[in-house]
Amino acid sequence: MNRTAVAVGGIITLFVLVQVLALALVAPFDAAGYQAVPDGQTDNPVNSLVYIAGILVATGLMLLAFRYDADSLVRGVIALSATYICYYVFSVLLPPVSVAGIPVLALAAAVALVAAMLAYPEWYVIDTAGVVMGGGAAGLFGISFGVLPAVVLLGILAVYDAISVYGTEHMLDLADGVMNLRLPVVLVMPLSPSYSFIDAMDDEEGATDESDDTDGERDAFFIGLGDAVMPTVLVASVAHFSDLPTLVPGLDAPLPAVTAAIGMLAGLLVLMRLVAAGRAHAGLPLLNGGAIGGYLVGALAAGIPLVEALGVASYL
Repeated sequence: MNRTAVAVGGIITLFVLVQVLALALVAPFDAAGYQAVPDGQTDNPVNSLVYIAGILVATGLMLLAFRYDADSLVRGVIALSATYICYYVFSVLLPPVSVAGIPVLALAAAVALVAAMLAYPEWYVIDTAGVVMGGGAAGLFGISFGVLPAVVLLGILAVYDAISVYGTEHMLDLADGVMNLRLPVVLVMPLSPSYSFIDAMDDEEGATDESDDTDGERDAFFIGLGDAVMPTVLVASVAHFSDLPTLVPGLDAPLPAVTAAIGMLAGLLVLMRLVAAGRAHAGLPLLNGGAIGGYLVGALAAGIPLVEALGVASYL
């Protein structure tokens, strides 16, 4: 029980790091012009539907790739995506050193991190890359999705996650495939100091689902990186689009963003308790639900009417 409590604390710490990094990146990402959609389109909920369609297509292609032993193709695409996102993060965090117009310092840092992960995919290397990727992805989507599209995105993904884990179970098949890639698509927290993710994969003892590795002799907790990213998108979105003052010096963290983060962590605690009991669970219903609920509590406490908080006032 003590080892489990420490591991759960480690998972919570990783989630907090993703949240803090995303909030820290909101302002620099915005200043750098990294918003993916024009200012006038950030409140359009159709953006969420387009993104969800992309997720469905990507999921289908990955399942096909795993079925036909094209794991190396998926591995290459994920590695390139990881480098791309890490580059964005380092481009605003590191000094702007450029050669022939190329920001070589940010690019070198991104390539080095991904190369380290490919060369030595131990759990702490994967977790480090996962936090950088998770915070970067959440920050990028947060400044591009207004609150209404973010809520729509989280709500639909929560339903999809539940169906894909408890119904069709194809998410379990997907998770089995991506675990063997040894890339930052999951966060790993060992239950003992001697645990090695590399050895576990070599011994085929690291099978997992999107929320956890559950067998009779669990050596580590696994949770999908998407479970950390998706609810944090709402946290970052609220931070970016809110006019309220920050509660945390140095971070763009108004009250509703802070309560969204707290709600997300509350959902994580419930999820980890269920996982520790010994079975797989869909993460996003609890995590996204907690983030949305926490956001609404904070918005109402700040005096924002519910229809305005949800971004639907213009539709009524």
